[in-house]
Formats: sequence, structure tokens, C-alpha cells
Amino acid sequence: MVPRERIQKILESYDRNKLTIATACSHTSLQIFDGARKEGLKTLGITVGQNTKFYDAFPKGKPDEFFKVKSYLDLLDMKDELLARNVIIVPHGSFVEYMTPRNFEELEVPTFGNRRVLEWESNREMEREWLTSAGIEMPNRIEDPKMIDRPVLVKYDGAKGGRGFFIAKDYPDFKLGIDHTQRFTIQEYILGTRYYIHYFYSPIRSEGYKLKKGILEMLSVDRRDESNVDEMYKLGAQEELKKLGFYPSFVVTGNIPVVVRESLLPKLLDMGERIIERSIELFGGMIGPFCIESIVTDDLNIKVFEISSRIVAGTNPFISGSPYADLIEPGLSTGRRIAQELKLANEKDMLMEVLS
Repeated sequence: MVPRERIQKILESYDRNKLTIATACSHTSLQIFDGARKEGLKTLGITVGQNTKFYDAFPKGKPDEFFKVKSYLDLLDMKDELLARNVIIVPHGSFVEYMTPRNFEELEVPTFGNRRVLEWESNREMEREWLTSAGIEMPNRIEDPKMIDRPVLVKYDGAKGGRGFFIAKDYPDFKLGIDHTQRFTIQEYILGTRYYIHYFYSPIRSEGYKLKKGILEMLSVDRRDESNVDEMYKLGAQEELKKLGFYPSFVVTGNIPVVVRESLLPKLLDMGERIIERSIELFGGMIGPFCIESIVTDDLNIKVFEISSRIVAGTNPFISGSPYADLIEPGLSTGRRIAQELKLANEKDMLMEVLS
């Protein structure tokens, strides 16, 4: 992990009138660049051998400059070129996955958010400790695959966009699908509706849904289109399709905007609050955007099966705002909210409150 003193020293060398928001050209880059531009900040798109022509189709989401590398790991040795541009890195799921959390932690470039959260999020054991100790209800876990006696969801560590997750109903099913080269956890499969709640925690603002320090915002909610799994279950033919060699996939291919029952909002905000307060106790706090991935049962009970500690792709339908963000500021996206936080922190000389 890069020492805070090192980040502080780097910031002292920056021209803070020329801060540049940089991120990998993937995932949520369009709204990150669009939001930065709306707030008057420069942008840099980091790309690996990628055809960037598609950005020409979306000029407001195109970065001011592209920074091409052969591998994302090259960034570790190219930090001086980034620092010369007064860069602040904005992480997203693909960026962290490409570099791996461990390498991302060692990148000596000021980064939005607290990088200490990556260890807690990418390790299923630590993630569960964090959430359950915050009073969050999670699906029951099954330690021994031979004890599977109900439908379960088998998940691998890290952010993989759902790739590789699978459902098993018994031990033979588990053996059929498991990749023993990866770390995994087994959770009970909860029947209900999956909702992905997008929050933003600001340690430097004071007006809004107040926490012990700063405020919490709920910006949007989405559901996911997950490759072929939804249609397979609608067909009701999972077992027959498996015999033919077709297996359900949880790979996310798109996102659908959602408005939840208004009666659920107090509970959702309380859950976000408890997660943030516990994160501060455990590792100094989670800063900026995060998402709790939940299941709402037919008795309106909410179980959380995962947390993402940065901007997620489910925010992409809301580049022009959402029914929730519009009640904070019309047309507010998560990408723009990140830029606003950096801009405000810079103006108040509080950048170290939101960077690591």
C-alpha cells in the first residue's frame, strides 16, 4: 500500500488548477469523463491496445487525451508520466480487476477513495466479517460442499462481472461446475428480486443524510441482465438444458433502471449508513461511490450478497440522472458526483480526505 505521506507529497507538487481525472477506457469511463467535463476538469483515458474510435460516437464521454500502454501493469513504471499530468485516478471494477487489487494498491498515483477497502472487498471472508459486523443480513454460507442440500450459489473471489458464478443443487452439481484453481464461497440461493443500490459517501459535505462524519447519498438502483440465466429459468428447463451442454451464466450484459418501493428507502439508507460507519472502524472508511448487491424477498426482507466499493456499471443508465439523484440535483450521475467531490475537496484544501 502506498503510504499516505507519499500521496501527500505528490499532491504538494501538483498544479491544483490543472487536476486531471484518469481512468481505464472501460466499464463506466463514459460517464466518468462526461461528469468531469461538466465540472470543468481535464480527463485522461488509459487504454491497452484498444481501438478507441468508438469514443468518437459519444463526444461528451470522450477523454481529452488517451494514454496508451501495452499492459495495465506498465502503469506501475509509468507513474511519473501520470504525475506530470496532475492525475487523480478514479478506480472502477474493470480497472481494479485488470491490475489486480494488490498491484492497484501499489500504484503511486493519487487515487479517489480509500485503497484499503480493496482487501476487504476482494476477500469473501473479510467482506462477510465487515458486513455482518455492521448488522447486515447475508445469505447463509455452506462450508462443506458435501453438505449442499438446497440450491446454492457458488462465487469466486474478486470482481468478475458475474463470470464463473454458478448454481448447484447438490454435491454432484457442485463438482460439475467448480474450478478448484480459484478461491470460492458457497451461499444459499435466496429466492427474491435482485436490486443493486448505488450510494455515495462524502466525508467532507455536511448537508444531507448525516452520518457521524459527512453524509450518505442514495443515487440510483438497477437490476442486471445476466447473459442466458434469466431466459433459461423463464423456460423452466434448467436440468434438460444442462444435459444438452448449456449452463446458466451470470455474466452481466446490461443494466435496467429500477425504482424500489418507497417504504424500503429508510431501510436501504440505514443499511448504507451502518456499512459506512463500520468501514470507518475497520479500515478508515469507504469513500465515494459504492453498491450493495441485494435480494428483496416477498416478505420485503433484504439480504446483501455482495458489496462493490467503487463506481459500478449499474450506474450507467443514469448518466442524465435518476429518480433518486434528481431529488438531490437534477441530471446528476455518479460520474459527475465523483468530479464534484474532487472539485469541492480541492477548493476546501481537503483532497487528502478523499484520496489515497
